[in-house]
Amino acid sequence: MSNRYVGAWMQDGAFNPLVAPTPQTLYNLYGWGDGSYGQLGLGNTTNYSSPKQIGSLINWKKISSGLTHTAAVKTDGTLWIWGNNTYGQLGLGNTTNYSSPKQVGSLTNWILVSAGGYQTLAIKTDGTLWSWGKNQYGQLGLNNTIYYSSPKQVGSLTNWSNIDNGYNHILAVKTDGTLWSWGGNLYGQLGQGNITNYSSPKQIGSLTNWSAIKSDESTSSFAIKTDGTLWSWGYNNQGQLGQNNLNSLSSPKQVGSLTNWSKISGGIYWAIATKTDGTLWSWGFNAYGQLGLSNITSYSSPKQVGSLTNWLNIAAGYYNSAVTKTDGSLWTWGFNGSGQLGLGNRTNYSSPKQVGALTTWGAVTSQSISVLALLY
Repeated sequence: MSNRYVGAWMQDGAFNPLVAPTPQTLYNLYGWGDGSYGQLGLGNTTNYSSPKQIGSLINWKKISSGLTHTAAVKTDGTLWIWGNNTYGQLGLGNTTNYSSPKQVGSLTNWILVSAGGYQTLAIKTDGTLWSWGKNQYGQLGLNNTIYYSSPKQVGSLTNWSNIDNGYNHILAVKTDGTLWSWGGNLYGQLGQGNITNYSSPKQIGSLTNWSAIKSDESTSSFAIKTDGTLWSWGYNNQGQLGQNNLNSLSSPKQVGSLTNWSKISGGIYWAIATKTDGTLWSWGFNAYGQLGLSNITSYSSPKQVGSLTNWLNIAAGYYNSAVTKTDGSLWTWGFNGSGQLGLGNRTNYSSPKQVGALTTWGAVTSQSISVLALLY
């Protein structure tokens, strides 16, 4: 294993190369919400309005929810995937849907996976980047628009460290802190100063201090720098860029002037973020109360969700939020038509509601109207 990956997995599911390794936390995997394509991994296509355990294994480490498919990495470095496979996005060499986890190949050196609209990208421990699935806009980064149903390496570089997969555009960060993008670019979501699609990775500017990244469910992009500043670009019809206006941007622009942003996640025309002080913020489209502000008013600049300072993990679905606190509790709000809030009903809520009483929730993911989470 390359030395760049000697480190530890944190409580929120993130990998920190600067922290000494500790004994691996063992995680169960749970899913709920829309299961129409088998994306919950429960062996059926049923919707569930409360969390259901996926199998009985406790060695799940990283999870990512796409539009209608799910991907995960286990502690042994194996890669697993399930759900909709219309375009080969499961990487199994076919276009068959699966409603329970299936291993992608037999390799044991996967470290990170990101499921998007109808494509999947993943990084191995050697720093190589791989992609498969739909490629209409070149979102696989393979310098073509050919669809693939099994993993293909993106170039030959070995310094990829982070990847995030939107509906049809990709953001990635290398170990040198540079930011890259490719795929669909109708609204400038690639941050290249234009609206040209690219089928291979293109660097955004020349800076080397990019950290967290997020390609939202539609056509907007977000990134946080190592200095704690938050940046956004792309489509802005509902104020989802947080710029206090509705102007779309084709290159990164800072959101306000604060330097304490920590994590960012985006849904359909809205976003949610945490600061280093543990506060939670949201902005953009709010017709279903997904901003958690106890109303259905849309906002074009960040608004604080309550006054608590113990928010940890965040996940934005289509129009729903799933967030954990530092005490390990899980909270959800927003649209609930398929039970994606996990509250045992299909009622929408515009403020945070706790999911059950457990306090051992870890990482959580939601890209459409289903939610998956780790429980230790």
